[in-house]
Amino acid sequence: MLSGNAMFIIPAFAVLVTLTLAVVRALSGPTVFDRVLAANAVGTAAIMLLAVFGFLVGRPEWLDIGITYGLLNLIGTLAVLKFFRYGDLSRDGAPEERS
Repeated sequence: MLSGNAMFIIPAFAVLVTLTLAVVRALSGPTVFDRVLAANAVGTAAIMLLAVFGFLVGRPEWLDIGITYGLLNLIGTLAVLKFFRYGDLSRDGAPEERS
């Protein structure tokens, strides 16, 4: 049986490996969209690391910070993807009428 700390240290190490692989993909992705998705994966792995580390040090309320960061990560990713697609954040995506 694993001790109490080992149950959190092993997942923390796995999340760090995942975070490293996502950073490598974000830096060397073939297209902009691959890099944005890898950056989103970095944010998700950071949230998991924050949650695991919070439970490791006995501060499970850090999960609330992780949830907030997750919402900001989602909104930021959607904004970046919209900017790369349309070149402007104020465009609503509807086709423009021609006169």
